[in-house]
Amino acid sequence: MTDGVVLAHDYATQRGGAERVALLLAQAFPGSPMYTTLYDAGGTFPEFADVPLRPGPLDRVRALRRHHRLALPALAAAVDRQRVEGDVLLASSTGWAHGYRGARRTVVYCHAPARWLYQAERYLGAHAPAGGAADRLRAAAARAALGALAPRLRDWDRRAARRADVYLANSTVTRDAVVAAYGIDAEVLPPPPALAPDGPERRPRALPAADGGEPGGYLLCVARLLPYKNVDVVVRAALETGHRLVVVGDGPDRARLAGIAARGRPGQVVLAGRVDDAELRWLYRRAALLVAASYEDYGLTPLEAGAFGVPVAALRAGGYLDTVVPGVNGVYFDAVTPASVARAIDEARATRWDDGAIDAHVQRLGVPRFLDRLRQVVLDQRPLVPGPAVQAVPAVPAVVGMAGATRTAGKVAVR
Repeated sequence: MTDGVVLAHDYATQRGGAERVALLLAQAFPGSPMYTTLYDAGGTFPEFADVPLRPGPLDRVRALRRHHRLALPALAAAVDRQRVEGDVLLASSTGWAHGYRGARRTVVYCHAPARWLYQAERYLGAHAPAGGAADRLRAAAARAALGALAPRLRDWDRRAARRADVYLANSTVTRDAVVAAYGIDAEVLPPPPALAPDGPERRPRALPAADGGEPGGYLLCVARLLPYKNVDVVVRAALETGHRLVVVGDGPDRARLAGIAARGRPGQVVLAGRVDDAELRWLYRRAALLVAASYEDYGLTPLEAGAFGVPVAALRAGGYLDTVVPGVNGVYFDAVTPASVARAIDEARATRWDDGAIDAHVQRLGVPRFLDRLRQVVLDQRPLVPGPAVQAVPAVPAVVGMAGATRTAGKVAVR
């Protein structure tokens, strides 16, 4: 354990940008325990197996590990009961981990104030789930729980936020949301691209056996299949332009998306589901363009794609404003409509991209900068804690799937 430092993350049940950042926190402070509410080893990144996780009592309920949204009514109370032990807590939070108590000082790395409290309609989506009865029941339960609990949870959330000593935000959009929700000024510390291109690669099993990637590449969309991610618009734009599309991710919107994809020619749209890092590298390596249409608090996937030399067509909103530079690593579209996305796809495919410019843009947001600043912020809190000061934390090599900056076989590699 790094002397006196403990970590927290909402729940280790998914494979997303917040979970990659939580692993970076573990890299910055090796051996430090990470408190969390739920842990699903099969649903999240395998590197969490090497982190000393301390799940709470809700973790005993298997259904909650697999469907963490069902736990929403109980998460605030569970976090309140699970006290942490340490001098400085560094919490990776999208709505719960900032509420852990027991440490003498608290630093919060905020991915976004809780969407279910401040953007409920966007979080739950305008569409009813097209899956089975279980999906519809879970959606109805989430809406009912939010309607009944939102006022009390907002009060809990704001009190928890104001107990923190330092707030960090992953983007300018999140910084503004933190001010609006909590009245707190946060330092912006963008996370780095977290998928290293120089690792193993493997063709995803979901692709047809003979599919090695068509000449000129395909469109790629990497997102959880939730309504606010707007994957349906990307699918419709692919059908409109005639391009092939591979969608990486899973979620309750899958059945509805499969129905839309079925309108195209056979194999035009592939819903690849969850993939591991080796499969994601394979897909990025062969893609012609990443299409990103979701409302993100931080635009991580354009940096991941850029590490493989792949440009992006992205929504001109949210976190993409921090990670996409028109003419350097991508183009923007202004409306979440198939026609607007299709125009951006055509523009990006017609552009001659400078691999060196994409490389430089990605390297500007590398891992060493991120880890160094995290350590400094945490160490700055140690003199404010009674007792001896913590020793400086030595730099450590990147773990599997993390990123920094080098180059392999003519491609940008991030280490």
